[in-house]
Amino acid sequence: MQSLLIRSQAAILRPCGALNAATAAEFQSQFHSAILSEQNSALLIDMSQVESLDSAGLMALVSTLNLAQANGKRLSLCAVSVSIRIVFELTQLDRVFEIFDSMTAFELAIA
Repeated sequence: MQSLLIRSQAAILRPCGALNAATAAEFQSQFHSAILSEQNSALLIDMSQVESLDSAGLMALVSTLNLAQANGKRLSLCAVSVSIRIVFELTQLDRVFEIFDSMTAFELAIA
C-alpha cells in the first residue's frame, strides 16, 4: 500500500510494508504516473514505513529514478532504515540515489 502526497515543493510517495515482487509493479505505476503528470520538479520517496526490499523493489526504484531523470526531475529518498540502507550500500545504489535522513532535510535542500 502506498500513499501519494502533493506538497507545494514536491510530490511525496510513502510506500508501506514490503517493497518486493508482489508490490513493486503497483509502486512503479503510481510513481511513474506522478512523475509524468506533476509539475513539481522534486519528487521524494519516504521510505520510513518500508520494512523490507528485494531485487524487484530495487528494480522499481531504479526504473523510477531513470524516468525522473529522463523527465528532468529530481528524485530523492528519505528515512531509509538501517537494514535497507545496507542493501543500497552493498549494491552501491547509495551512490546513485540522493538519500536524506529525514523529510525535513529534504525540504531544506530544495528550499
